[in-house]
Amino acid sequence: MQILSEHLTFDQAQVVVESNNEGKDLYMKGICIQGNVKNANQRVYPTFEISKAVSKISDQIAGGSSVLGEVDHPEDLKINLDRVSHMLTSMWMDGANGYGKLKILPTPMGKLVETMLQSGVKLGVSSRGSGNVDEGSGNVSEFDIITVDVVAQPSAPNAYPTPIYEGLLNMRGGQQLLGVAKAVRHDKQAQRHLKEGVIQLIRDLKIK
Repeated sequence: MQILSEHLTFDQAQVVVESNNEGKDLYMKGICIQGNVKNANQRVYPTFEISKAVSKISDQIAGGSSVLGEVDHPEDLKINLDRVSHMLTSMWMDGANGYGKLKILPTPMGKLVETMLQSGVKLGVSSRGSGNVDEGSGNVSEFDIITVDVVAQPSAPNAYPTPIYEGLLNMRGGQQLLGVAKAVRHDKQAQRHLKEGVIQLIRDLKIK
């Protein structure tokens, strides 16, 4: 079994950003995995493989399991709690594609995603799972979806910029800002000041 991750840009995933509960809850919704097409990784996910994987993860969610996702994705299938930004609330099939709805959580990374979305940053998604790949055809079999992560959108073909959160970490004050985020998660007034700081850092990052 191989670790399989597939990036979809904001446009490819047809991402829709929604809010409800008087704006308190923020969601991303769109295509998480495309079926019956050879993707950039030269893999083809047959529709019936995606359907089985989507059904399995839907059953997990319906059974009360929390399917958590991260900002960007690691090189393994482990979920790192300090990088969690959202949870998958539902998955379903529409034609050949598997769709999902992601609820952004009030974690430090979730706040970062929220601020980026509210500032107009277009984020994509990346499915993370396992399966076997036929070397000749590229067809994927025995596919399992572990989660769906949030990723930066490439600005041009083959031009993948450094994810914004990494830029923040490398910027002056970025590490301190994420440290503050952990400390003020229950203080609404402090969160407002934090949000202003993150927005300014993102603006500075865009200028550079």
